[in-house]
Amino acid sequence: MHHVLIINGHQPFPTSSGSLNAAFVERAKRLFEDSGWLVRSRRVADGWDTEEEVRNQLWADAILFQFPLNSMGLPWPLKRYLDEVYTAGMDGRLSKGDGRSRKDPSRQYGSGGRMTETRYMLSLTLNAPGSAFSNPEQVFFEGRSVEDLLWPIHLNFRFFGMQARPSFAAHDVSKAPNIEADFERFDDHLKQAFSLGGSAA
Repeated sequence: MHHVLIINGHQPFPTSSGSLNAAFVERAKRLFEDSGWLVRSRRVADGWDTEEEVRNQLWADAILFQFPLNSMGLPWPLKRYLDEVYTAGMDGRLSKGDGRSRKDPSRQYGSGGRMTETRYMLSLTLNAPGSAFSNPEQVFFEGRSVEDLLWPIHLNFRFFGMQARPSFAAHDVSKAPNIEADFERFDDHLKQAFSLGGSAA
C-alpha cells in the first residue's frame, strides 16, 4: 500500500478564490485512490500542526505540492509551511543537519537528508503562457524554463534527499485558460510520474 500526501498551497485573495488549485487537488486524490493509494491532504490556508505534518512527511511515499505561482515563487503560507515543518524535522527525522561533520570534512553540504525514498512533484498554475519559457527571444524569462524558475524550491527538497518527478504547469490560466485540456494533461502527467492506473511505482 502506497501513501501520498497532497498539499494545497493556495492563499486566497479577493481576486483568487483557489477553485482551480482545489480542482487539481481533487483530481489528484481520485487518481491516487483509484490506484489503491492511501491519501492524506492539507490546505495550508487552514493552518496546520507542525508535529503532525512532520509525521505526515514521514508517512508519505510521495508528496504532491499544488500551488499558484505568486511573485515568481511560492505563496507565503506554503513557504511558511515548508519553513516550519522541515525545520522541525531537522532534528534527525527528516534530515541530520546539513550532512557535514567536523570529523569528516569530505561530507558535502546538503547530504544529510533522510527522505531518500520519498518522491515529490510540483504542480503549479500561472498566468504566464507556455511560450514565455525556454525561448531566448522572450525578453522576460530570457530563455529560462519553468524548472529553472522552480530551482530554489527544488533545492529545498533536494536538501532533504527527496526525489523529484517532473513538474506540471497549467499556463495562461487568467488570460487564455484551457482548463479541460490542462486537466487531461494533468491526469496523464500524474499517471506517468507515479505509475497510476497500473502497478504503483
